[in-house]
Amino acid sequence: MTIEPIRHLVVLCHPRSDSFNHQIAATYCETVRACGQVACLRDLYAVRFDPILEYIGEGPQLATLDDLREIRRCDVLTFIYPIWFGLPPAMIKGYVDRVLGGGFKPDRDHPRVAKPLLAGVHMLGITTSASTDAWLAEQGQLIALREGFDHYLGTIFQMASTRHLHIDAVVEGLDKLYAEQQLERVREAATEICAKALHAAHRKEVSRILG
Repeated sequence: MTIEPIRHLVVLCHPRSDSFNHQIAATYCETVRACGQVACLRDLYAVRFDPILEYIGEGPQLATLDDLREIRRCDVLTFIYPIWFGLPPAMIKGYVDRVLGGGFKPDRDHPRVAKPLLAGVHMLGITTSASTDAWLAEQGQLIALREGFDHYLGTIFQMASTRHLHIDAVVEGLDKLYAEQQLERVREAATEICAKALHAAHRKEVSRILG
């Protein structure tokens, strides 16, 4: 039984190349490759991604063609970004608007996007914050992010699963032991989603063979 290489599209959003978010992305990609799968890193700041949407319903544009090409091939979509003011950075929202929702025309009865590119894809969100989990929980921010971003996108784009890993207390001069402990959590999450995607690919191939 031959299965196509499982592909992860990793969307990273952080303005500083020396950030902990970049370490997270590197660790995630290394783990995916160690599992025998393919990781394609899309660093939004490095490519100067333009998040501006001219109007809702616009079709794919030249600036997003590379992203669309990777999305069509990916089995896992991973977002890595810091929480700013309780929300994803504007560039992440722009990526969703311009790439994931490219050509989508809103309708009051649209519980799901017709023919979504991400149907059956697994999504993982890895976020960081300077604030602690306890403080964010008091403000309801983590629940709001998981429900209003992860779960919502998973529903309308008909994804196979969504999961969120949050790393708190990420500040300047991050303790090395704490940083390594959090990177180990990233490795565990990456390994788990690799296994989930591989299992899904096997089931799909068996179903195809059996007709």
